[in-house]
Amino acid sequence: MEQQELFVDKRSLFEKLCSIELLNKGFKAVKKNKGAPGIDGVTVEEFGKDIDENLRQLSGDLENWKYEPSPVLRVEIPKPGKNAGVRLLGIPCVRDRVVQSALKLILEPILDPLFSNHSYGFRPGRSQRQAVEAAQKIVKTGKEYVVDIDLSKFFDRVHHDRLITQLSKHIPDKRILRIIGMTLRSGVMNNGLYSPTGEGTVQGGPLSPLLSNVVLDELDKELERRGLEFCRFADDCNIFVSSQKAAERVMSSISKFISSKLKLVVNQEKSKVALSKFVKFLGMTIIAGTIAISSVSMKRAMAAVKSLTPRGTYMAMERTIEYINKWYTGWSGYYRMTQYPNQLYKIEAHIRRRLRSRLVGQNKRKRHLCNKLVKCGIRRGTAAKTVFSNKRRWALSHTFALERAYPNRWFIEQMGQKIRSDEKHPHWFSPKQWIKLS
Repeated sequence: MEQQELFVDKRSLFEKLCSIELLNKGFKAVKKNKGAPGIDGVTVEEFGKDIDENLRQLSGDLENWKYEPSPVLRVEIPKPGKNAGVRLLGIPCVRDRVVQSALKLILEPILDPLFSNHSYGFRPGRSQRQAVEAAQKIVKTGKEYVVDIDLSKFFDRVHHDRLITQLSKHIPDKRILRIIGMTLRSGVMNNGLYSPTGEGTVQGGPLSPLLSNVVLDELDKELERRGLEFCRFADDCNIFVSSQKAAERVMSSISKFISSKLKLVVNQEKSKVALSKFVKFLGMTIIAGTIAISSVSMKRAMAAVKSLTPRGTYMAMERTIEYINKWYTGWSGYYRMTQYPNQLYKIEAHIRRRLRSRLVGQNKRKRHLCNKLVKCGIRRGTAAKTVFSNKRRWALSHTFALERAYPNRWFIEQMGQKIRSDEKHPHWFSPKQWIKLS
């Protein structure tokens, strides 16, 4: 009886999609995520001003099959690193995002329980940290060799027919499949020119993450069938084995499976076989069974600090610190999973030194800097010896006089903000040592 009710429920998914109640939940999800307008220029705020009428119109269009998804607005986002190319994102119109969010609310409870336990990306109750910790546990068992598979332009190469076929195995309501097909084939608008989409799913649409998991669940099931240990977050998949020879064998066979079965392309240049300490997974590295921030991520953080504290700027110090704090909140909030707190100390110390260097540069005459140091409590002899040396601003920023005149607490006072509690921002070290102070 329960199975029959579940089947009937699945057959009536389209009626649920058309309901104003569900579309309103979809709009709330869109409003929460914010985002830019699509090709029609309508913002989330504008759509929400007359939400009742807009949802009533949208519901009617869906029921009468007058609804037609608009082409997505193509946006190019530079990838981190030099000469790393661009990431192609698509921005659907707010109206289409509401429909996609409603579809996600319908499909996720049906599809998510079917996914592998080794899949962590874009799933409720799962996170990047859980994926990294799962990888750490596998490495601790002795499987230190990693098959790091990189899929080239995954979102742009999703095979539509294969995706719809996979969905049809669990979604018997063909009207829902038709709406998804229309969404996949809605096309792209780039610089005023329309391009059809014969393959791929929009990276940036609310439904795309769920659809990507449907596509890659085939890979997960194949890896499970072979008895392999792995962790996957979206298209970032690491397989763990005990030897170099086994890793090379797995790389060869799985690459063939991905290209022939899934119709996807493995990026041979970025894919590799190596010990876990040489592999970056979600910005982290597993070293001797411990979690550390990867060297690539550390370099990018250093570059971010440099760009936030440029030389020759007329921006007020308070505003500069405000921008740094905003960046550091997000950065440290993710990378605090490291088990090497000195990595965080290093970034914070670099931030403070960049700011001290800027303080030195703001004083065009050395005697002005000397007087400022004296006002900050530095003995005149020590201040003069430091300032009138042959050291340049970067070297001066790391001297006893500058660090004593502008200690860590000075940056706290400049912002006039309270330190966050450990409960809100748990760290491996005392909050008093943060450059992020609010």
